[in-house]
Amino acid sequence: MAPGILVEEAQSTADASPSVFKHKNAYRNQDAPRDIFPDGIRTSGQHPPLYDVLKPYSEFPKEITGPTVWKREDFVNNPERWVHPFTDEEVKELSDTADAFIASGTPLTGISQENFPLPKLGKVLTNLRDDLLNGKGFILFKRFPADVWGAEKNAVAYMGLGTYLGYFLSQNGRGHVLGHVKDVGDDPTQIHTVRIYRTTARQFFHADDGDIVGLLCVHRAQEGGESDIVSVHHVWNTLQQEHPDVAELLTKPIWYFDRKGEVSEGQQEWVRQPVVYLENGGKGRLYCKWDPYYVKSLTRFSDKGLIPALSEEQLRAMQILEETCQRLALHMILEVGDIQFLSNAHLLHARTAYKDFAPPAPRRHLLRLWLATPESEGGWALPMPDSDEKKRGGIQVNNTPPKAPLDAE
Repeated sequence: MAPGILVEEAQSTADASPSVFKHKNAYRNQDAPRDIFPDGIRTSGQHPPLYDVLKPYSEFPKEITGPTVWKREDFVNNPERWVHPFTDEEVKELSDTADAFIASGTPLTGISQENFPLPKLGKVLTNLRDDLLNGKGFILFKRFPADVWGAEKNAVAYMGLGTYLGYFLSQNGRGHVLGHVKDVGDDPTQIHTVRIYRTTARQFFHADDGDIVGLLCVHRAQEGGESDIVSVHHVWNTLQQEHPDVAELLTKPIWYFDRKGEVSEGQQEWVRQPVVYLENGGKGRLYCKWDPYYVKSLTRFSDKGLIPALSEEQLRAMQILEETCQRLALHMILEVGDIQFLSNAHLLHARTAYKDFAPPAPRRHLLRLWLATPESEGGWALPMPDSDEKKRGGIQVNNTPPKAPLDAE
């Protein structure tokens, strides 16, 4: 594995050439001090793309084929193609390994394949990893005993599964490598500071800041909170047929994404990038990075003239992209004990708004993982400076250590 590179930031909105940004106590992300990062690897964090290797629209495919292109009709009446109920044998192996890990006293942030062996289930997960990266890009596991095991064992077993798919990433400025998707009372209208997953509001189609996202349902909502996923490559083909001008606009590095204050010393408050890229080498596949909440929330900077305001063409493109995703999406409901793993490279996902049960019933609660799959280990060849970092992507603020809280903070 090549050593990690340093984080890079664009010098200004007008200058596309990157300059090296260094943390206060700079070191390579894969040579981080173990007194802060138990495995010696720091989450790389958010970066502008390598602007000089971005491809022009003329080099993008007009039609994508292959296993990453799928339609709702392929799966809606064929659950055997995308649902895997854990067998009794798999649950027992997972349970025994989780109990042994807990008894060892190892901190949850130090979990790995080496201290969480799954001889049989691990083979299932290895095959799944290839399908997540290079195939349809999603799976729904069932029969995880979330309503039987306590919070600690749920977290240990779930993160143990994750070690077979990728490297854990920090998901926010507090260093959480185990996220809690739960309403904590934040105001969803304050999109410049609030992360929508901490509210009951609808989440529009988006991709997270990691190669793979996992969601384990611990408690359901009374109403709503349902999941939709869509093949980005099917969406791209549809846009090429119906709105090629929108497809072209999405390839241009004119889109500003908010960091919502989760920035390290010396970083800008935003990242300028396209919505869709082509791989920088590799298989040359189309990759998508999108979240409308992070694009709409930047008026505090555009009002001051620091970045351009969204154009009418961009607003139209955003609407068409969302409507196209809604029209083509596969809908699913996560029950207690379901685990959904998704690719963030070639899928977008959404969540309907929801209403919780009245107290004292528990609120809707999902455990979330962001997982990195570096280029040298089969991940996509992204036009990013950290493409071969083990923990590429994610959100890292200075040297905030990783945490795995057992409930929302």
